[in-house]
Amino acid sequence: MSQASNSVLAKLQNPVYQAIMLLLAVLAFNIGAIMARSLGMEVEQRFPWTIAAAFLLFFAAMNAIYSVFSSNMDKYWTRSILSFVGLAALSALLAQLFSKLTMNEAGSYKWIYIVLTIGYLVFLLMLTAMRKIVDFAQREEWNQPRIRQKRRG
Repeated sequence: MSQASNSVLAKLQNPVYQAIMLLLAVLAFNIGAIMARSLGMEVEQRFPWTIAAAFLLFFAAMNAIYSVFSSNMDKYWTRSILSFVGLAALSALLAQLFSKLTMNEAGSYKWIYIVLTIGYLVFLLMLTAMRKIVDFAQREEWNQPRIRQKRRG
């Protein structure tokens, strides 16, 4: 049981698996919205764009936090940014297919995507900088300050 949970946790630390998992969630929520609409519930036509943006935000937060625990930051950054771009593009494609609206027709979702992308990059940079500072502080040898004696005079 413990080994299986460690395997799942190890896969979750891979940005590609994170993006795939969230893309499947976007697909599931979009199908759920279609089912809700067929049952007579009122679902806004732009709802798939909301789903896409929400899961993109979730990826940005989850991925940036997992970046702190990465052993190879360069490899993680490359996979992370490519996964973000892939998730953004594919979730936008799904949103367009399910809503039958382009991003421009959906209203402010173009700007939401821009803000999410800039926020993701800033958040990733902040956490990386914090990690580098902590790594530097742990490597640095800290000596006790010298005690100075007062001169009498």
